[in-house]
Amino acid sequence: MFAAVTLMAAPQTFRPGDVWLDNRDRHIQAHGGGIIKLGDTWYWFGEDRGRDNDPERRYVACYSSKDLAHWTFRNQVVRWSDPENLGPHWVLERPKVFYNAKAKKYVMYLHLDDAKYKVARVAVGVSDKVDGDFTFVKSFRPLGQESRDIGQFIDDDGAAYLIFEDRPAKGFHIAKLSDDYLTVEREMSLIKAPLEGGAVVHYQGLYYAVGSALTGWDPNPNKYATAKSLEGPWSEFRDIAPPETRTYGSQSTMLLKVVGSQATTVIFLGDIWRPKTQWDSRYLWMPVEIGDGKLALPAPREWTLDVKTGRSAIVR
Repeated sequence: MFAAVTLMAAPQTFRPGDVWLDNRDRHIQAHGGGIIKLGDTWYWFGEDRGRDNDPERRYVACYSSKDLAHWTFRNQVVRWSDPENLGPHWVLERPKVFYNAKAKKYVMYLHLDDAKYKVARVAVGVSDKVDGDFTFVKSFRPLGQESRDIGQFIDDDGAAYLIFEDRPAKGFHIAKLSDDYLTVEREMSLIKAPLEGGAVVHYQGLYYAVGSALTGWDPNPNKYATAKSLEGPWSEFRDIAPPETRTYGSQSTMLLKVVGSQATTVIFLGDIWRPKTQWDSRYLWMPVEIGDGKLALPAPREWTLDVKTGRSAIVR
């Protein structure tokens, strides 16, 4: 089981690639997900690909945790039935939730598409509660551009950004959300690299962007670049792990920064996809080696994290 042995004991233990169980002893269904922190609680939203779900609907699950290891199921916050009439096998992927403090609303962005991935839009849903039922508001192409895999980034100043892959532009955009978070206000960068699964973190004065090559369900060597500003210029992309490992069989979805009283740990959040048994897809979470413009993902192994101190350690 991918969880710590003793509830709420610090530090907590993580085992990448193992089955990760929630408080109900069920496999966590939060694939392609995103995490936000409110107070001392993290909320994890992801694709619920449970094998017993209605095949005509698409689902997003919400979980909460105070230590990032033990997760409590809160709700299937999305149970939508083809809101834009896209037809059989329509697609709803990579949910990312932002909290808009001014409006006191939770805003969810998702990749919305048809079976052939030709629609290439984002869907937007809203809720008054973090674990409430999200209501579909609209769908659109951000900045008028195609959007497939999406990511989220909240900077240290609280500014919220959407990351989205744009196939015709052969790159991915980082775009600032509007004041109400219901649309995209302006582009910060178009990073000219044919990558998806975009993730960004701000660490010691540098922005690090990670992305995955366009190989569908198949893993590939994920890469990273750096910049002093979100507007760039961005460095050349380099491998985050030995290329022959294909990112240890995973695909990037987020870089999560855990700031504690003694240290800061940046965690690579990746999905280990199992396309034929999607409900059994796993997670690869590992602390990265980061600093001075370099980022490296160590080989997966058991590791520990104390969210209070921010200290992580790989168990050898």
